Amino acid sequence: MEIILMEDVPSLGKVGDLVRVSDGYARNYLLPRKKAVMATITSQKALEHEKHLLLHKDERVAQEAQALVQKLEEISCSVAKPAGEGGKLFGAVTSADIAKALREQGVSVDRRKIVLEEPIKNLGAYTVSLKLHPTIVAQLKLWVVKE
Repeated sequence: MEIILMEDVPSLGKVGDLVRVSDGYARNYLLPRKKAVMATITSQKALEHEKHLLLHKDERVAQEAQALVQKLEEISCSVAKPAGEGGKLFGAVTSADIAKALREQGVSVDRRKIVLEEPIKNLGAYTVSLKLHPTIVAQLKLWVVKE
């Protein structure tokens, strides 16, 4: 039986793939759980239309991300945190703190797009990566200062 996958299924394929599976696997597992639909002419045309729409949406999001990268390269952000002797912070700088500091400068970035390899626990200058799009990563200059 030929089906079109509606979500990623390990060892079978990704969303939108047209695959051939046994009838029992399709009827008893994939179709009832809405992981796939029957491969008909109508469903194939609908899938192509959805792929076309997703492609345009992805292009638009990539252009917006590229514009945001240029904006982020122009600014440097600072976060004030209480610190003890030797420049060690009481706590750590989180992605939510960085997102809040960016909002204060007029740049709106979701905190989940901020990538911290390790927690920031000392005063100083850091370079933080922001994964704005699967192919676009911005670098932000971050200053952690004593409050």
